[in-house]
Amino acid sequence: MTAGDSETCTVYIITNKTNTTLYTGVTKDLKRRMYQHKNKVRPKTFSARYNLSKLVHFEKFKSKEKAYLKERQLKKWNRDWKVQLIEETNSDWIDLTKMI
Repeated sequence: MTAGDSETCTVYIITNKTNTTLYTGVTKDLKRRMYQHKNKVRPKTFSARYNLSKLVHFEKFKSKEKAYLKERQLKKWNRDWKVQLIEETNSDWIDLTKMI
C-alpha cells in the first residue's frame, strides 16, 4: 500500500434547488469541491450547466479505492435508489454544506 492509498475521500451527491437532477462525485476535499460547485468555478461542467450545488448526501471513506468503488456503484444506480439513499439520512433534502 502506498501513502496515497490511505487518503480519506468523500463520495457525495448534489442536486439543484428543485431536486430534479442528481450528480454523484468523489473528492479528497469536500469543502473545496462544494465551493467550486457553488461558484461554478468550472462553468462548462455538468454540475454548472444544471445548477447543481446543493449537497444532499455524502459518505467518507478511509481509502480512495473504496471511495471510487462506491462512486462507480452509485453512478450505476437508478434515480429511485439514489433518492431512497438520500432520504434515509436527509429526508427534507436540506443542503448539508454547512455540516462539512
